[in-house]
Amino acid sequence: MEKNAKIYVAGHKGMVGSAIVRKLTSQGYSNIVSASSKDLDLRNQQAVHLFFQKEKPEYVFLAAAKVGGILANNNHKADFIYDNICIQTNIIHAAYKNNVKKLLFLGSSCIYPKFAQQPIKESYFLDGKLEPTNDAYAIAKIAGIKMCQSYNQQYACNFISIMPTNLYGPNDNYNLETSHVLPALIRKFHEAKTNAKPFVEIWGTGAPMREFLHVDDLADASVYLMQHYNQSEIVNIGTGTDISIADLALLIKNTIGYSGELRFDHSKPDGTPRKLLDVSYLHSLGWKHKINLKDGIASTYAMIQSLL
Repeated sequence: MEKNAKIYVAGHKGMVGSAIVRKLTSQGYSNIVSASSKDLDLRNQQAVHLFFQKEKPEYVFLAAAKVGGILANNNHKADFIYDNICIQTNIIHAAYKNNVKKLLFLGSSCIYPKFAQQPIKESYFLDGKLEPTNDAYAIAKIAGIKMCQSYNQQYACNFISIMPTNLYGPNDNYNLETSHVLPALIRKFHEAKTNAKPFVEIWGTGAPMREFLHVDDLADASVYLMQHYNQSEIVNIGTGTDISIADLALLIKNTIGYSGELRFDHSKPDGTPRKLLDVSYLHSLGWKHKINLKDGIASTYAMIQSLL
């Protein structure tokens, strides 16, 4: 990927897209194009094709998506499957029609079976039933993966797909109705400390295990693989280590300096019992994460504290 190459980052204002733009800029890539959702509705096929015909990007990072936590995924399944299939279908097909040299598709670790053997290898893809609370989102992402693989096979495209684990960092969503667990906990503990609340309620039992990757590490991996990886096989992106939700809550509590009690609401869903990615393939390709969870949470909170 040449330094003067024209690069389109879809979803450049989101957490992942903005991190990719930061990483590209820091590495000397200056010919980056983007369009906000106000200027370009990625669900509109004609608008997307006209954008590609006009801009003619050489490389595409497909980071645009409708995302949310358990509550949003479970209550708005139609929105999640429709929006995401439209967005990725339009961009992938437009990339093919306009001779894009290479495209990177951002999938999700939720594509794997709910009860997959741990840690989860790339070969477990399509090997069992999905977690029902976010199956609509997962199926959309699965369609994106298969679309990239199919275009590679039929049209000799170079479309790669990566499966990040749970992400956190700058520009995350801290809305308690739609956010994922880590940013939601940061918001809860921050508000509890600010308002001197005696306890913080945590959804579920606290037993599920989750893996977390700082979004700047994901951006670094994305640019690295765009430069070095050219296969149809999906690639897991993660740290290879996980933590229970209870221990995560304690880590965030201590980082923020909250002194109250933790209460676990067992009536709320836990989701998948454990979701740890096997990242041995990623390591064999020459990339490893750099930001540990404790430092990542501390730096993230320091950056967004005034915005909460």
